[in-house]
Amino acid sequence: MRHDPMKGRSVTGRVLAVLESFSADRTHLSLSDISRRTGLPLATAHRLVGELAAWGALERDDQGRYRVGLRLWEVAALAPRGLGLRELALPFLEDLYEATHENVQLAVLDGAEVVYVERISGRHAVGVLSRVGGRWPAHATGVGLVLLAHAPTEVQESFLTSPLAAFTRKTIVDPARLRRVLAEVRRTGVAVSDGQVTLDAVSVAAPVRGPAGQVVAALSIVVRAGTIEPPTLVPAVLTAARGISRAIKQAS
Repeated sequence: MRHDPMKGRSVTGRVLAVLESFSADRTHLSLSDISRRTGLPLATAHRLVGELAAWGALERDDQGRYRVGLRLWEVAALAPRGLGLRELALPFLEDLYEATHENVQLAVLDGAEVVYVERISGRHAVGVLSRVGGRWPAHATGVGLVLLAHAPTEVQESFLTSPLAAFTRKTIVDPARLRRVLAEVRRTGVAVSDGQVTLDAVSVAAPVRGPAGQVVAALSIVVRAGTIEPPTLVPAVLTAARGISRAIKQAS
């Protein structure tokens, strides 16, 4: 008899495991793929996938593989830190993009990672690895440095005592250095991430504040390394971030 590593988990836990089996690099999965990635018996995976497909959380393509369905996207779009923030921020993001034709991003902090809620990218802008709904470790990105710098002390300390992943030779992996960088971000009001995710990209980011002045998101512009000096981008990024902050305050 096949061992079921999911034994003891609730039905909800098993359903979530099915959904978590999909990722940015695995958007289409067969039933066997889902069974293997979740550890669920094939019969259990078949039943759960069928129920999710009937509800619209999953869709079946012509080849019999499954993908995330639009119904799940509709529900996810109701998240207040995503949809409402995005709607208020989008005009300012568009203005910043029109002024620069560079990558413009908006993100929020979730644990030790940033989640991107919007991104505008130009045809000739430097390639970036972020995507709407995607996650990235906070210490390596401009938006992440801003959000981490203004996070509660306990969140910072938990992050600083955890291993820091390196993506390039420029990624900050030394906790003492990261602590100094976060202090500088708080002092200057902006963060610069130079070649930490990919060596050809530089990010300049600023905080977006809520009605009480708390940092609720971060805005960044990402340009090709060596084409623009980061300090020249600071005024435009700060102006856009402050505009979003005012819009949030007025809407509250």
